Amino acid sequence: MLERRLLLATVLFALTAAAPAVAADMPGVTKTEIKIGNIMPYSGPASAYGAIGKGEAAFFKIVNENGGINGRMINFDSLDDGYSPPKAVEDARQLIEQDGVAFIFNSLGTPSNTAIQKYLNRKQVPQLFISTGADKWGNYKDFPSYRIEAQIYAKYILKEKPNAKIAILYQNDDFGKDYLAGMKDVLGDKYAGMVTEASYDTSEPTVDSQIVTLQGSSADTLLIAATPKFAAQAIRRVYDIRWKPFEFLTNVSISVAAVMESAGKEKCVGIITATYFKDPTDPSFKDDPGMNEWRAFMKKYMPDANMADANFVYAYGVSLTLMQVLKQCGDDLSRENIMKQAANLHDLELPTLLPGIKVNTSPTNYHPIRQMQLAKFDGTIWVGFGDVITGAGN
Repeated sequence: MLERRLLLATVLFALTAAAPAVAADMPGVTKTEIKIGNIMPYSGPASAYGAIGKGEAAFFKIVNENGGINGRMINFDSLDDGYSPPKAVEDARQLIEQDGVAFIFNSLGTPSNTAIQKYLNRKQVPQLFISTGADKWGNYKDFPSYRIEAQIYAKYILKEKPNAKIAILYQNDDFGKDYLAGMKDVLGDKYAGMVTEASYDTSEPTVDSQIVTLQGSSADTLLIAATPKFAAQAIRRVYDIRWKPFEFLTNVSISVAAVMESAGKEKCVGIITATYFKDPTDPSFKDDPGMNEWRAFMKKYMPDANMADANFVYAYGVSLTLMQVLKQCGDDLSRENIMKQAANLHDLELPTLLPGIKVNTSPTNYHPIRQMQLAKFDGTIWVGFGDVITGAGN
């Protein structure tokens, strides 16, 4: 469930429920194949996330070369929606009504997943491990989300700068607005006097004017709740106008390759985020068995890919999670059982997650990742600090 995240994350993975299907009904499944649908922004303003879909496609090559899952090959049917909700609806209809997939896996983006949710529920199609951590996918009081991530930042800001004047740049949709809600949860009545907001739409060419406006508010702290393209623009603009705020960046835009290198690494020094998976550029994971497993996968199946792009790490982890679900399903690959098993993961350890973080789901908790750690960019890598933070309701 992740807008690449989990919390987050987000982040974070998110899992949404479909109405029960008849157990004997197994669309998208034959004796030799499981057809899986996916929607990704390979083009458009969030095209940096296209690396996730490419990584997943490569991962399923491994699965198929090793005999598939429970004897069935994976047919990964991934379409481009350009981060456009109307196109996501078209893609979902094609995947379900024409291509006949069993379920939708890891479709990316709060706007796109929102657009297709009702249609998929009406068709009784599971929407598994969506790549968004928007609050709407779960109860924020119990489960991590973008809103919880913002709460973590707000608490840390109050601890380090009790009298901070906070500026927030946010995407004008449910994804961005969750960060406002999380900050309000912590700041309460102080919010109006402490925070200045500026929004952007994904159709805008830049966020330069918004950054200048926020600087003009005399804010000394900045939270950037933006997808990669706009996050990189914001970081560059902050640096170029010589504004030096206490700077925070949403977890969905922490890829060194997609964001920090694009913005200019020297312009990113000191930025703080929250994360849950291992940074592929961190030398402390040089000999880490889990990351060596991921590197071997990349070397064989994606030799020309940028190894600094954390989106590939994310793709590997979420794909492994899906494989566990399908293994638990056995020969019962009805949509009802797929959903049941996705909501019954217990202490699943993944090679790409930070130490101490495990995947758990239940019928009442659809957020697999419930822990994060703060990290600061040192000009080269993200350096974790403090303890792993566990969300409420665990």
